[in-house]
Amino acid sequence: MKPTHIEHIGIAVNSLEESIPYYENILGLKCYATEEVKDQKVKTAFFMVGQTKIELLEPTGPEGPIGKFIEKKGTGIHHIAFAMEDVATALHQAKEKGVRLIDQKPRKGAEGLNIGFLHPKSTGGVLTEFCGM
Repeated sequence: MKPTHIEHIGIAVNSLEESIPYYENILGLKCYATEEVKDQKVKTAFFMVGQTKIELLEPTGPEGPIGKFIEKKGTGIHHIAFAMEDVATALHQAKEKGVRLIDQKPRKGAEGLNIGFLHPKSTGGVLTEFCGM
């Protein structure tokens, strides 16, 4: 199990409409896609910085993971995602090494990627996502 690169950094925001202008007008980035992931109760917006994406995450309700995160910790960096050649194998290998998993097997995320999260209690407090095709 070895990441090929940092796929994206997820940032929890209260509003995409209010947050996108900072990335476009101040940083000069272009929002190339927005998407709603209904089962995760989140709207996303994506920006490219070199090979790495910035993913803004706006909750669509307080009961979803991002809504709960913002209520507990406020807005800001939510997770770091590593691109993996095989998400299922990477999750299995992490579990074999004693890492607590949030997802036992991959599920579909934004941009059609297979995703799986590692619990931050096993990763030094950093919510970690594995993702890939």
